[in-house]
Amino acid sequence: MAGKLAGYTLFITGASRGIGKAIGLRAARDGANVVIAAKTAEAHPKLPGTIYTAAKEIEDAGGKCLPCIVDVRDEAMVEKAVKEAVSTFGGIDILVNNASAISLTGTEVTKMKTYDLMNQVNTRGTYLCSKICVPHLLDSKKRGKSPHILNISPPLSMKPMWFKNHTAYTIAKYGMSMCVLGMAAEFEESGIAVNALWPKTAILTAAMEMLGGKDVSSQCRKPEIMADAAYAILKQETLSTGKFLIDDEVLAKEGVTDFDQYAVEPGKPLILDFFLEENEADFQGQEADFQGQIEKAKAASKGGEIVGIFNNIKDALSTELVAQTKGIFKFEIKDGDAIETWVLDLKNGEGKVTKGDGDSDVVMKMASSDFVSMFQGKLNSTAAFMQGKLKIDGNMMLAMKLEQLMNKMQKAKL
Repeated sequence: MAGKLAGYTLFITGASRGIGKAIGLRAARDGANVVIAAKTAEAHPKLPGTIYTAAKEIEDAGGKCLPCIVDVRDEAMVEKAVKEAVSTFGGIDILVNNASAISLTGTEVTKMKTYDLMNQVNTRGTYLCSKICVPHLLDSKKRGKSPHILNISPPLSMKPMWFKNHTAYTIAKYGMSMCVLGMAAEFEESGIAVNALWPKTAILTAAMEMLGGKDVSSQCRKPEIMADAAYAILKQETLSTGKFLIDDEVLAKEGVTDFDQYAVEPGKPLILDFFLEENEADFQGQEADFQGQIEKAKAASKGGEIVGIFNNIKDALSTELVAQTKGIFKFEIKDGDAIETWVLDLKNGEGKVTKGDGDSDVVMKMASSDFVSMFQGKLNSTAAFMQGKLKIDGNMMLAMKLEQLMNKMQKAKL
């Protein structure tokens, strides 16, 4: 049985991965036509997917797909893609402005090249795609459909807390939201709905991994929550326009009660997204520092592993191990600008693990990720030293005994 978006054509920017692709896949399950308008035509060494791999997924899900190489900053490329979409599918019924650039940096360190990129992709790209698609959306209304522009952008708020730490990004992202504000009023009488959708929590996308690394993934929701919320908005036949909607609120109204299905790791605390009034209390103490939230999540993830490793070492301590080692190790473990210090005493009594500074025979300095890998048996300490990942100050011969210690840890199933 065909779904509500069967026969509709969606033009989605930035849909080769992440939220844009997820929205396309959800529409495809209804039998919709999906135009992927994105830049990635060849596989990227660090980012998954291309417009062609996404197109195959959409067609496998039941839709028809037209992949188009589009830089939303380029008017000619957008015009060409829209023309191809109309020629292929007979029109455009829905535009999803998803393409976005992000840099959560302060004024002094934001390069003008970065400022320009964010504003050209986010604000100008949204305005340009909307401008070129509007004539086709008007035609869609004449054909008896429910045309829609949906921008992936936040509610507008002029509170300084949402600007202070990343003024350039907020300006660019709010530009997308101002397009909603203006165009909703401009095209309401013509029957084109223009709305915005924003997540309540962080979503696991390539952008999030770029900001926080894989360490924060457990505290994110999956793109599917945004896709399901977008579908709930786009399937409506009654005109509702000028709204700034939040993903889980939309789904709650649809009767969804199980939000664990969208969590990367159900039960884990979630990173709240910013720009939301309901999240304001959580951000007040941090001055809306979303990047700070990410760094704390990373530290919690890494910190939990590091604490676990030292707890396991503590459980494995013995007079025999002390007699074999006869040394005190200090570990200076770096995560960003933060340095955490631990002391492992394998010289006195039955041994002791202490968090904090203290006297030692040898100091081992390394990044937290390398430390975790080393004690998980994924990185050899000698290789780490040779590669410059492990720096040693003090008794080198004692440091080499670390390999024996780690072997004992592995045998103890650490």
